[in-house]
Amino acid sequence: MKSKTRLGKGLEALISTPVDQITPKMRKTLHEIDVALVDPNPFQPRMEMDQDAFEELKKSVREKGIIQPVAVRPSSNGRFQLIAGERRLKAAIAVGLKGIPAYILNVSSDEDMLEMALIENVQREHLNPIDLANGYQRLIDEVHLTQEEVAEKIGKDRATVANIIRLLKLPEKIQDSLKKGEIKEGHARAILGLTDPNNQLELWKKTIKNSYSVRKVEEEVKKWRDGSPHHHLQKMARKKSPLISRTENNLREKFGTQVKVRTKRDGGAIEIFFYSREDLDRLLELFDEIKV
Repeated sequence: MKSKTRLGKGLEALISTPVDQITPKMRKTLHEIDVALVDPNPFQPRMEMDQDAFEELKKSVREKGIIQPVAVRPSSNGRFQLIAGERRLKAAIAVGLKGIPAYILNVSSDEDMLEMALIENVQREHLNPIDLANGYQRLIDEVHLTQEEVAEKIGKDRATVANIIRLLKLPEKIQDSLKKGEIKEGHARAILGLTDPNNQLELWKKTIKNSYSVRKVEEEVKKWRDGSPHHHLQKMARKKSPLISRTENNLREKFGTQVKVRTKRDGGAIEIFFYSREDLDRLLELFDEIKV
């Protein structure tokens, strides 16, 4: 498989550079083009657009114009196809601009265009966790990148990418709830501690109804796995030091699962929980990547 590193970094260099820092060589690719000649990006990964944020963008464009150029590729009959900058293009059209600054890039394949659009989107836009997970998954399925390659291109670690993608295993109702902001990503990741979708949905409903905190959801998951979903008589856990609690939280974030640090007089143990063979395989992959 050919290397994809150049595309992600190249697009970042073009799109992230402030206008006053564009080099003469880069200016050769910057043009003012007619907005009526720009067709939408068929690979646009954004699922929903924040209307309030879009209204703010329109106001900014109306007052100051388009500060950050869009990126396009030549199409046919003198037209262009948008690579990145959907919101900027729509805002320009909405406020009545006839032209828009654009980088005209020579992108020959649909696969390369998909990669550039996805990477630009997940790097620059405020996506909800589910849209972000879908973006990562499309890079894997359609551009044929590994999770490690996705992580490298977007500047994240492999565990972060893996944990985001795991959210796609949740029932659709829970995914929609996360997209709407009814629950947070921490709630969703805690619910993944249950493997049965029916149990996941039941806990999700309780979380919404009772406004559970993330920690409370984790406690409910543990009680469910212990076979006592209605229990209120669990023995009080021994009070942990702030250092141990922070360590457990950091490890939970790293591995995307429940982690317990147990200390003794002369040592202790770290317990990392898994709840299915698939979950174990995921953790083993993460362990393989740890450099010692």
